[in-house]
Amino acid sequence: MATGIELLVAAALCAACPALNESLPANLIQLSEDGSSMSMPTEMPPLDVEAANDVGLDNDTPVETLETIINKKKKLREMRDWIKGKHLRIATLEDYPLSYTELLENGTRIGHGVSFQIIDFLKEKFSFTYEVFVPQDNIIGSPVDFDRSLIEMVNSSLVDLAAAFIPSLSDQRTFVYYSTTTLDEGEWIMVMQRPRESASGSGLLAPFEFWVWILILVSLLAVGPIIYVLIILRNRLTGDAVQHPYSLGHCAWFVYGALMKQGSTLSPIADSTRLLFATWWIFITILTSFYTANLTAFLTLSKFTLPYNTVNDILVKNKHFVSMRGGGVEYAIRTTNESLSMLNRMIQNNYAVFSEETNDTYNLQNYVERNGYVFVRDRPAINIMLYQDYLYRKTISYSDEKIHCPFAMAREPFLKKKRTFAYPIGSNLSQLFDPELLNLVESGIVKHLSAKDLPSAEICPQDLGGTERQLRNGDLMMTYYIMLAGFATSLAVFSTELIFRYVNSRHEANKWARHGIGRTPNGQSIKPSRWLRGWQRLDSGQKQLLGTSTQGQNVTPPPPYQSIFNGGHGAVAADARHRWRRAVGQGNGVLLGNDPSTDGGVRRLINGRDYIVFRNPDGQSQLVPVRSPSAALFQYTYTE
Repeated sequence: MATGIELLVAAALCAACPALNESLPANLIQLSEDGSSMSMPTEMPPLDVEAANDVGLDNDTPVETLETIINKKKKLREMRDWIKGKHLRIATLEDYPLSYTELLENGTRIGHGVSFQIIDFLKEKFSFTYEVFVPQDNIIGSPVDFDRSLIEMVNSSLVDLAAAFIPSLSDQRTFVYYSTTTLDEGEWIMVMQRPRESASGSGLLAPFEFWVWILILVSLLAVGPIIYVLIILRNRLTGDAVQHPYSLGHCAWFVYGALMKQGSTLSPIADSTRLLFATWWIFITILTSFYTANLTAFLTLSKFTLPYNTVNDILVKNKHFVSMRGGGVEYAIRTTNESLSMLNRMIQNNYAVFSEETNDTYNLQNYVERNGYVFVRDRPAINIMLYQDYLYRKTISYSDEKIHCPFAMAREPFLKKKRTFAYPIGSNLSQLFDPELLNLVESGIVKHLSAKDLPSAEICPQDLGGTERQLRNGDLMMTYYIMLAGFATSLAVFSTELIFRYVNSRHEANKWARHGIGRTPNGQSIKPSRWLRGWQRLDSGQKQLLGTSTQGQNVTPPPPYQSIFNGGHGAVAADARHRWRRAVGQGNGVLLGNDPSTDGGVRRLINGRDYIVFRNPDGQSQLVPVRSPSAALFQYTYTE
């Protein structure tokens, strides 16, 4: 619909037309009815060149005088008379829906599509007839792919006109003459399988980019040692004896605990240490807040994106793609000075396939649905193909959009090229047909014909727009990975602990065997089986060993030392000795000594003091003091 400004401009032009006609001589504006040349005064000057330049024409633009305009109109009238009743030979391509043919039973080929709707309009206007031909290989052609092509037919004047939406390529200009009227700007679009999830990610890793996660991991590993070093440095510079430095393990565990919102048992006294802890807490609070908010947004309101949107995505990821054999995409890749020439190496590496099948549905099912290729086709063909596939799949399931739309179309064009008709070089049909084609293009008729069989709504948009979304296993896959990694790590650490414990016990056994501990009176070493030693170690975890903390536990205190070292008599002393032997492992048959007076221990003089050396079930040695003051303190520890 015309705007108000356009109507005002049109009215002004119409008002100026009568004044212009009145200013010209009468014999200059009157034409004879039969189209004969009109008379004009010889003194009529040509149009002003400077005025023409002022309205936007450059110096190279040919200036049309009134005489050239009149001669052009005369030539057009002569061509109208010449073409009336003529029989033209028109070539086309099988390029549904823009141009395609039908072969009748009598051998006559009939053209269909937008191209032949335009040809039929020209036929009615200029009163000619035509017959349709197609090249043997259904390809446009190029200098290196010339045989059996469309441009070969046009170049050799086998046909008078090529009625198809032919992309304007540089190499073909030396063989044919392209129409001066551009029918449309063709856009080749990529179609691919609709992915299960957006290319921007989903699940636990979706809220942040890859490098954000890398930096979070680096900070998690680096902050603990940094805090540890700063605390040590602060204590050495200030000489503070109140703030004891924390170990590296405590600092690392504080960093991890803060990330998990678990707090910490560390309570620093120094202000600088408190600021270090508070800084990490603030950082973690902000980080987790952003993560929680973005995770909610990604799981509910995230915009769906495709993994392949541009030519660069195809090139970088080495994605297989398919297009029509002999079409604009193939020649734009194979031609050096075209926009897609960087994809030429993908043809050499067999990542690009050019199908000779003209049925787009076959290419969609065979290459895209079965093999996961990306299908590159011009936009009108893509829209018709997806619409027909949508109608078919809707008969299978009426309400499930995932079944209706298994394919998705990229938004960015793969290739853009102007498309026109083509004529043999030297043909004058373009002077007759191109003005009419220009009227059809400017009025929007060509664009309307290209989309008249499609609904106004977009078919199978990139984002289906569903609001209800249940979490899938793929969204929670990272939690499964974390659990598996945690269990595997703990199992590996547990196995390492068992190995080190076994090695240490063997080392201690060999060390004390040289002093007679763990041997029978005849000097032979008693070695229980490996499995028995393993069960004894596991069972030893239920007993309280000497030298360990006894706070808050019900342990068996040692008997009076008189009953142990002085051979105490009586039932009480005997019962005390029996409970003591069980507590230290005497009752399991492992601790045997070579001195009967010590009842399973070996009396040694260590650092000038007397001790009884016992073997614990885990292979460790336990020293029990013999002297009265030390024995009293030892007794006090277990009884008080």
